[in-house]
Amino acid sequence: MKYLIAVLGLIVVFALSFVASNDKRKIRYRPLVIMIILQIILGYVLLNTVVGTVLIKGFSGIFEKLLVYAGEGVNFVFGGIANEGQAPFFLGVLLPIIFISALIGILQYFRILPFIIRYIGLVLSKVNGMGKLESYNAVASAILGQSEVFISVKKQIGLLPKHRLYTLCASAMSTVSMSIVGAYMTMIDPKYVVTALVLNLFGGFIIASILNPYKVTKEEDELVVQEEEKQSFFEMLGEYIMDGFKVAITVAAMLIGFVALIALINGIFDGIFGISFQELLGYIFAPFAFVMGVPWKEAVEAGSIMATKMVSNEFVAMLELGKHTALSARTTGIVSVFLVSFANFSSIGIIAGAVKGLHEKQGNVVARFGLKLLYGATLVSVLSAIIAGLFL
Repeated sequence: MKYLIAVLGLIVVFALSFVASNDKRKIRYRPLVIMIILQIILGYVLLNTVVGTVLIKGFSGIFEKLLVYAGEGVNFVFGGIANEGQAPFFLGVLLPIIFISALIGILQYFRILPFIIRYIGLVLSKVNGMGKLESYNAVASAILGQSEVFISVKKQIGLLPKHRLYTLCASAMSTVSMSIVGAYMTMIDPKYVVTALVLNLFGGFIIASILNPYKVTKEEDELVVQEEEKQSFFEMLGEYIMDGFKVAITVAAMLIGFVALIALINGIFDGIFGISFQELLGYIFAPFAFVMGVPWKEAVEAGSIMATKMVSNEFVAMLELGKHTALSARTTGIVSVFLVSFANFSSIGIIAGAVKGLHEKQGNVVARFGLKLLYGATLVSVLSAIIAGLFL
């Protein structure tokens, strides 16, 4: 039964993509088929094999150790604020982002990350049929984040046509930053975080190549990566530490605002209509949850969590998922994979703002196709959840 639902889900996702396609005649089906097959193979390996289990345990084990080390710094500054054996969300989940950001800075400084990103991107470009820039950007987005990635390609931002700019922005919204992966792993099962990271990478290309098909000529297929300004090691370290702190504070502020606003709106809807706003959204999103593989009896509950992510952010939705302890393991896994991306309304402003800071005209272009950007990134999340659901 789950395979039939998965087929139905894939039909729905591709139908929704084709309907919104810029030019159906330009769609290249061979790379599409190859990437879908790769998604299925990778989903199977990660979720259903010993090799996948070892890889996920190794990856999550690294982050577990890093979070322990990060805790040393947090406890030194804030020790005594939390009760014995307890850790407030801000201290236990958000502040370790500072340490992870510092590590990313060190790997950048010694040219380790740029080397990895560039060559994984080159390999991907052979598979996805897109340009080197698009492939580099997808990998870099998953490591550097949806704002920072544009700085590394800022020399080309002003020269890009609208369709290529869309693909870059869609990749940034479909992935997540490595600096906050550790935070996700404290909220949902690490195996779903790792699975989503891998599936979203290919899913972004699949959906973008249907919604926004084009061919990059050999003359256009250039990759010019902006070298960071030469800094001393400790200048760089201080900058990345402060960047990590800004991310932690920003996420904390957004959580305070969104959680409070959702509580207020829920109260208003409950008082007037006898049903909370999140429950109402749950009914709207229930069909999408069902085609992702969620049993119908849990579809409204799952749909509510999915909607919460879209109208707020993934952190709020992950906190909400943690409250729904009665959900089956299969539903929890499918929804968890769906949540691991930046596909929400606030990301439209973040990405448009990041591009505008580098090139005002292109920033305005991004703002104009913002809703289509969210549409595509959400379809990527649905596609990844469907593939994961095949093996749960």
